[in-house]
Amino acid sequence: MDKTVPSGRVKGTLTPPCSKSYAQRALAASLLCEETSVLRNIEFCSDTRSALQCIETLGARVTRIGEETLSIEGGLRPQGHTLRVGESGLSTRLFTPIASLCGTPITIEGEGTLLRRPMEMMTGPLRTLGVRVRDNGGFLPFEVRGPIRGGEVDVDGSVSSQFITGLMLALPLARHDTTIHVRSAVSTPYLDMTIDTAARFGVEICHNDYEEFYIEGGQRYSPACLSIEGDWSAAAMLLVAGAVAGEVTVRNISMLSKQADTAVCTALVRAGAAVINEADSVTAISRPLHGFEFDATNCPDLFPALAALAAAADGVSTIRGTSRLLHKESNRAEAIREEYAKVGIEVDISEEDVMRIRGGKIRPARVSSHDDHRMAMSMAVSALRCDGQITIENAECVAKSYPGFLEDLEKIRV
Repeated sequence: MDKTVPSGRVKGTLTPPCSKSYAQRALAASLLCEETSVLRNIEFCSDTRSALQCIETLGARVTRIGEETLSIEGGLRPQGHTLRVGESGLSTRLFTPIASLCGTPITIEGEGTLLRRPMEMMTGPLRTLGVRVRDNGGFLPFEVRGPIRGGEVDVDGSVSSQFITGLMLALPLARHDTTIHVRSAVSTPYLDMTIDTAARFGVEICHNDYEEFYIEGGQRYSPACLSIEGDWSAAAMLLVAGAVAGEVTVRNISMLSKQADTAVCTALVRAGAAVINEADSVTAISRPLHGFEFDATNCPDLFPALAALAAAADGVSTIRGTSRLLHKESNRAEAIREEYAKVGIEVDISEEDVMRIRGGKIRPARVSSHDDHRMAMSMAVSALRCDGQITIENAECVAKSYPGFLEDLEKIRV
């Protein structure tokens, strides 16, 4: 589906979907609890549906008791031999260690762009922890057979923190204690989210400056009743829309969240936008924007939103952390450079780990989403400042995280 987004102003209040990062962690913890947990404010985007399918395959009994509420009776009792994770990188790296708790072989299958994303960081550590792994040259599909045991293991954290998250949630149920030695941990706020989720289910995980994680074996997950907070990755796009084209208030988010993408507010202020922080909402208001500097190493999902912000600002913005973008749904650094060039914005990624964007007049064009939900949203936000309109190819990919994004953007036009 192609979507044409015209220029225009926005003003209004929106509530983004729940954090799919928190939702997937809570779904996994609910599976690992032998009793019944209740999760509220669940948004059924593609990635969350993939996680739901995984926990049901692994034995959870899920009952929908409201439009956005689930009752989950946990317990690892595999109902099949294949986990289908769709295009969700987090579900892949989260549920592979959890599947490794089982003594039966389980195959992890993905689709689309996920088949090109590297998974070799998992195979060595899993084997060290006693799991039999049949891999596919470091890519999906592959097969695991546990049970995973505790012990000491080295993990490369330079590509993604998601596999560490999977280990942290699975290993409390292992027979022995575990020490995970992590090299070059990135996206540490996401590890904080995992520790926070585990604690809400009664499981303790300790760490030493994100370099060593100590996990006591033989723990038990306790049932929990949680309301999943709003998604800051989605909120970032809405706030940038307000900063570049009017005023947007985003509800059900808090600056006290452990989500990494709260950092977008720092970038907005540096660019000259007005930001109003309240107890359960944040508002961004358009002001004359100028080039800014920002390090997105620990919040790489912000890059497409920051690109839309920088494109609307006078001067050159410098964003660091492009090394984190190679293995997303697209090669996001190259995708940003290529698509913003089509609308007349210069993006320089020639320097290692740095993106420089020269803001300016945004011209009409037909652009590609690269089947990347965040790229589609970025181009839709930039269209608000366009001298005409921008047509986005395969815009329906926003369903991966925010199915109603384009409709919400239209709701607040003035």
